Amino acid sequence: MGGAVSAGEDNDELIDNLKEAQYIRTELVEQAFRAIDRADYYLEEFKDNAYKDLAWKHGNIHLSAPCIYSEVMEALDLQPGLSFLNLGSGTGYLSSMVGLILGPFGVNHGVELHSDVIEYAKQKLDFFIKTSDSFDKFEFCEPSFVTGNCLEISPDCTQYDRVYCGAGVQKEHEDYMKNLLKVGGILVMPLEEKLTKITRTGPSAWETKKILAVSFAPLIQPNHADSGKSRLVHLPPVAVRSLQDLARIAIRGTIKKIIHQETMSKNGNGLKNPPRFKRRRVRRRRMETIVFLDKEVFASRISNPSDDNNCEELEDERREEEETKPSELKPDPPVNFLREKRFTFQPHQGDKTWSLQETEEPQYSVSPTQ
Repeated sequence: MGGAVSAGEDNDELIDNLKEAQYIRTELVEQAFRAIDRADYYLEEFKDNAYKDLAWKHGNIHLSAPCIYSEVMEALDLQPGLSFLNLGSGTGYLSSMVGLILGPFGVNHGVELHSDVIEYAKQKLDFFIKTSDSFDKFEFCEPSFVTGNCLEISPDCTQYDRVYCGAGVQKEHEDYMKNLLKVGGILVMPLEEKLTKITRTGPSAWETKKILAVSFAPLIQPNHADSGKSRLVHLPPVAVRSLQDLARIAIRGTIKKIIHQETMSKNGNGLKNPPRFKRRRVRRRRMETIVFLDKEVFASRISNPSDDNNCEELEDERREEEETKPSELKPDPPVNFLREKRFTFQPHQGDKTWSLQETEEPQYSVSPTQ
């Protein structure tokens, strides 16, 4: 899948192309896509293809096309503080982008069948946290990944606000996927060759919308040949944050707010002064007239009625320009700090010597010793 938009020279140009083609339509999704470089999730020898609108697969590692991820992110309608479950989380690229939107009070879980892909995703997550400037610009909900088949999730697991499945779902597993949702939640998955958005509007009520035609590899069915028993996947518990975490989040948010306010005050809210449009000055030229009369030529000057007002208009324009000019700040006169301080002469006890002492109030007279 893919190829819907032109390739970019870098991550930003790829995002520009996705916006132009209306795959990215909201500011939150755009910010998340720009914050994480897609090439960072490629193996080094394949990075030349990172900014093409194409899916990539190498062994068990797989990335969907950028246009698909864009439609998924838009359809999920993500908001800060929601819980998200990624079935077939793969490299963690999508989960990390989602985490930038969910913020520190969200929940971000992923289930991946292959343990080597889980290790790859953890390495990429660690690289993002340690090296990306975007990590400091966002309140990040760090994803947690578990190994297992997403069709064997424990029935006592919590339900989620948002669920995405990155593999083709057979019709018989549709109800299983729906039950992972809270009421009001959104499920996005490839169902019968269509990327489908399902909203749970009630305990047993659903709204379904087909987004676009897609082609995904189907979900791998559980294999019970070895033990004959199902190996249930237990998702991470939704833990209450510690007081230390809450304090850290509050301090971090306060520092970011102060830095933002200082930056805005220095830059004047980031807006430059609007350009001042000058009135176009029209140069009026005197009209020279040549009159042919019989065989003689007479050259004369016919006065223009506006000539008399030329000087007045030029004077008005000059005065107007002076009024619109910003007043220049004159430098303050040099300060003599000795003059700013107040001194008084004080006699010494027992002799006739004097000393100069600084006082808080001005003194205007000096008394001699007795």
